[in-house]
Amino acid sequence: SRILILVLLFRNLPLKSANNATNAVRLDDLWKYLVKRNKLYVNVFTYFMFLNRMDFRELRFARAMEFTIHEINNRTDLLPGITLGYQIHDSCSEVPMAVKVAFQFANGMEPFFNDTDSCSKSAAAAVPAVVGDSTSTTSISMNRILGRFGIPQVSLSGTIPFCACLSDKRQFPTFFRTVPSDQHQAAALAKAVKYFGWTWIGAVRSDTDYGNFAMAAFLNAAKEEGICVEYSEVYYRTEPRSKLERVANVIRRSTARVIVAFLHEGDLRFLLEELTRQPPPPMQWIGSEGWIIDPEFLRFNMCAGAIGFGIPRSVIPGFREFLLDLSPAQALKSPLLTEFWERSFSCSLKGSSEGERECDGSEDIRALQNPYTDTSQLRATNLVYKATYAIAHAIHGVICNDTQCDKSAKFTPLQVSFDSNGDPVAVYDLINWQFMEDGGLRFMNVGQYDPSKPIGQEISISRPISWVGGQTEVPRSVCSESCPPGTRKAVQKGKPVCCYDCIPCAEGEISNKTDSLNCVRCPPEFWPNNQRDECFAKSVEFLSWDDTLSIILTVFSITGAFIAVCVTAVFYKHRTSPIVRANNSELSFLLLFSLTLCFLCSLTFIGQPSEWSCVLRHTMFGITFVLCISCVLGKTIVVLMAFRATLPGSNAMKWFGPPQQRLSVLAFTLIQVLICVIWLTISPPLPIKNLKYYKERIILECGLGSAVGFWAVLGYIGFLALLCFILAFLARKLPDNFNEAKFITFSMLIFCAVWITFIPAYASSPGKFTVAVEIFAILASSFGLFTCIFAPKCFIIMFRPEQNTKKHIMGKVPSKPL
Repeated sequence: SRILILVLLFRNLPLKSANNATNAVRLDDLWKYLVKRNKLYVNVFTYFMFLNRMDFRELRFARAMEFTIHEINNRTDLLPGITLGYQIHDSCSEVPMAVKVAFQFANGMEPFFNDTDSCSKSAAAAVPAVVGDSTSTTSISMNRILGRFGIPQVSLSGTIPFCACLSDKRQFPTFFRTVPSDQHQAAALAKAVKYFGWTWIGAVRSDTDYGNFAMAAFLNAAKEEGICVEYSEVYYRTEPRSKLERVANVIRRSTARVIVAFLHEGDLRFLLEELTRQPPPPMQWIGSEGWIIDPEFLRFNMCAGAIGFGIPRSVIPGFREFLLDLSPAQALKSPLLTEFWERSFSCSLKGSSEGERECDGSEDIRALQNPYTDTSQLRATNLVYKATYAIAHAIHGVICNDTQCDKSAKFTPLQVSFDSNGDPVAVYDLINWQFMEDGGLRFMNVGQYDPSKPIGQEISISRPISWVGGQTEVPRSVCSESCPPGTRKAVQKGKPVCCYDCIPCAEGEISNKTDSLNCVRCPPEFWPNNQRDECFAKSVEFLSWDDTLSIILTVFSITGAFIAVCVTAVFYKHRTSPIVRANNSELSFLLLFSLTLCFLCSLTFIGQPSEWSCVLRHTMFGITFVLCISCVLGKTIVVLMAFRATLPGSNAMKWFGPPQQRLSVLAFTLIQVLICVIWLTISPPLPIKNLKYYKERIILECGLGSAVGFWAVLGYIGFLALLCFILAFLARKLPDNFNEAKFITFSMLIFCAVWITFIPAYASSPGKFTVAVEIFAILASSFGLFTCIFAPKCFIIMFRPEQNTKKHIMGKVPSKPL
């Protein structure tokens, strides 16, 4: 049972006359008497109903109110000349009893016991203020009655009057308390669960206003903190045992290793006793203030390591001496104290009865070790102290000024007012149940919760915490292990958000935090490492000079240019020989010069692209190849014109002599120059970073700028090559010894084949290989032209000098196979 502590401040009291006759006096007569006696005197009434046991802790609360009133009455600065009185009632934590007492306060008191000679029975008594009850449910039922009469009710928080609903001033305008609302405690517990890294918990509550409101507030706060609840069970001690067994089995089978309990002491006692029959796996208990500082539960070792928030511990000077200043004679004056004395010493104060010895005066109250004498954890007791003082100060403000009180002042309960909020500051001590050297459990203050501190710093730990099983490391309670960096959480279908799978981040994405909900894509020029927890700058790719492929292509390019120079030297040395003169030596030298440039222009494609290299490589390639094809085209036309000149009456050669040949080469080349100028003017090729082809690398390449310009350059080269091929094909049947057209035909076949295959290869080659394909096409076509046109002539000059004669060139000497 619980003790309901009530401070009753009367203005209309019954008095006992000198001849012990009981007289009922009117309010005015009583007030005159009180003024005359210089005190407001109220006697003691005790009315207890215990089921089968006494709660010594609640008794300490009752005596704390008594101590506080005595202290106030002895002060000269607070209610000077006024004596406060009190009455104590037991609601047995039951709503009907609380309602009954509330009606008595509002309508008048029944006769009551007192240990003075001043009062004998009650008259109609309007109570100015009430302290209590110790539980939310009974407090709610009382205030719905007391509020109708404007009687203030100050809760002392003997156990658990935390219900946030009581802060609603529209429903409970006269309710106040010295303990923070359970809204604050619920938020504090949710932050504590988050602070210690628990995301998978169980919850159990009493099926009362306190349990339901507190758990609802906690679940909302836990959801905001990302905490999941595996189960939320409800139980009340009057329910069938089958319900208790079912709740216990849920706890035993759960995978959550942390359990949050918003329970009344009676409900928790039944639950722990049931769990003791078949202990569950070690669990970390998180307790509400209602039981976490209740020494009765220290006998349950399964709760060792439990943590929870309690009212800050305080020291009340002189209070312990007051509690211990109790004799058998004093105890006999109060049924409450009589019950306490007899239960503590297992004796009878009223005379021996069957099976019970009589108290003989040898009992030493200082030798007792129970919650009544334990003043080491004055938490809720201090709230009783504060609640009583709050009422005293409220009355002082009504009837007193700076120096004295108006003893004749009349006031109603509505004049006893408090602040509009009614809730104190929510500061808590973090309590931990730790084993002592003797093997028993004790309360240890290990930290504090202060909501006024910055976010994330509300909880401070001041000393080591002993967890479940005596371990020093924080136990783990998660549905799924944390997802490491490089992964993201994917909620399992049909389960709470705390149950998830760890999915690796997709390509190009990272997560650099544990338990990331989403992966973040790296910036365009960055790429994840193998662990996908950090973005690194992408490697840059281009055909560099030190690349093996570049070295090979460079060797071929320089070799081709060197051979072209050597052939030029040979031709120049034998420039007067028939084979050189017969094949238009001027175009031959120009062709050798253009082929040398073709070999060398491939070098501009190697190395890191820059603005000048991008412009140079495309324009130099386009112009040199047009110059080369123009020379070949000129030689082809010369062959055709020479053949026609041998026909009777033909004067074809006069229309295509050396001046016309130079002019045609210049004209063809200038057209390509014009195309390149237009291309560079409108949209020139520039270096770009290709981020699309490779995801993990950046390709440095020369962007075409205008694709039309690029394909116009290639198209013009192709057009001249096709024209040259057609003309050479038409001249393929000229006399063998003179005919150069068949070699030109083969060279143009090679040239066209290379560049036709270049187009798909260029479009499909990745990265630096795109440039390599282009260089290969340039070198292959250049070597094809060089080999087909100049190799036979060089062979004759160097190894068949006898064939290098005019007669042989004119076909007058039968030719021999090479």
